[in-house]
Amino acid sequence: MNKAVFVTGAAAGTGLACAERFASEGYDVFITSREENKAQASANEIAKKHGVFAMGFGLEVGNEDSVKKVFDRIDETGRFVETVILNAANLGFGTDPAKGMDFFTTDISDIRNVFETNLVWNYMIVRQAALRMRAQGKGAVVFISSNTAYRAIPNRAAYGASKGGINAMARALAVDLGQYGIRVNVVLPGTIKTERWRKMGSKQIVNGKLTPIGDISDFEDIANAAWYLGSDQSKNVTGTEITVDGGMTCQLYPKYLNELAKRYLEEDT
Repeated sequence: MNKAVFVTGAAAGTGLACAERFASEGYDVFITSREENKAQASANEIAKKHGVFAMGFGLEVGNEDSVKKVFDRIDETGRFVETVILNAANLGFGTDPAKGMDFFTTDISDIRNVFETNLVWNYMIVRQAALRMRAQGKGAVVFISSNTAYRAIPNRAAYGASKGGINAMARALAVDLGQYGIRVNVVLPGTIKTERWRKMGSKQIVNGKLTPIGDISDFEDIANAAWYLGSDQSKNVTGTEITVDGGMTCQLYPKYLNELAKRYLEEDT
């Protein structure tokens, strides 16, 4: 039975980079997107580039029957999903990333949707994958969380709380599923060089000036961490987290603040 990786939210960006990382190592690939045509287009490119089998699915958030059907279709291909990477997420900023979700005015249904996507939906997917992994006696689950699970940002309470929930759920599942040879771990990215981030230009809130290492993450940085945790390279690692954020969360405050303070004092005098 050919081994495969299953990556959610993988038509582009971090998810696509994760799928390609595993494909480059010979894994067959199954990816999801909210739009099936985009998922299949990216799957076709992966297959062409890496010479592996790849298939894309449109997956409706919160619909357990659709999750079951997707895994049934994977079973029909004769492939075993040895690794699951949970990348898709509700980013929890409503309609305006610059403003986020105001605590006092955001509709509670929008808050509920963040948790429905980032926790409940992921649970559904892991359960279907783990049923197959249990039968095979091995498997790896990798959650893509966020450093905002530990360091809050304005007007993103639901997002940060849901990512903290992911971290806690991963530890719990590591305990529950370890007896079946299933490992569960988490990657915590910081700011990533997404297209949205690039378009912000001078309005970027976080960039290399704020991190000790002088840079933020490329998609491939997250994919490499997911590869480590999702492959046999980490065969004795479970219930842990890897933070990939250029050191953003290890500091009390960015050194750049000293420069800003110095400029402010010079201007004031």
